Amino acid sequence: MTGPPLAALRRIVRQRPAAAGERCEMCAEPIGAGHGHLVDRETRRLICGCRPCYLLFTDPAARQRYRSVPSRYLSFAGPLELDIPVGLAFLFHNSALGRVVALYPGPAGATESELPLSFHDPRLDLLVPDVEALLLYGDTCHLVPIDACYGLAGRLRDCWRGFDGGAEARAVLGEFFAGVRERSRPA
Repeated sequence: MTGPPLAALRRIVRQRPAAAGERCEMCAEPIGAGHGHLVDRETRRLICGCRPCYLLFTDPAARQRYRSVPSRYLSFAGPLELDIPVGLAFLFHNSALGRVVALYPGPAGATESELPLSFHDPRLDLLVPDVEALLLYGDTCHLVPIDACYGLAGRLRDCWRGFDGGAEARAVLGEFFAGVRERSRPA
């Protein structure tokens, strides 16, 4: 078989798009493994971005649909006094809702709390809305990029077993928080 049909198939095979996750979701340029992320503030979706697209949305004061996720990690002395029924949570300011929301990573991914958050802690004022979170684990409190929180939630969802997550989930938590401590500087 030769001719136009075969030539068309060859052209399609040669022009096959890169695998998912290898291109910027804003401009379709190829990106590497260490690419940045942006938050679509309307849909609360994380998207992968090349460096130029990432830099377009870094101004936290801008009222744009997209916002770049910064890479800041801070550690705080003392836990956040929060009356929640779990030992692992992250809180961030959701600008669409105009309030702080809490999510619990676990077997279902990141589950949003339905409990009213009627407290204020000055550490919440340090967060860049929509893109940074306070990550609480036991008696530790860290300010981290929101993509790190969702990344942890995805890893826990994949390995969670039983009521408390099991040994693999505890290992994931240990590894994750070792990395957070390594990247963090004192607030």
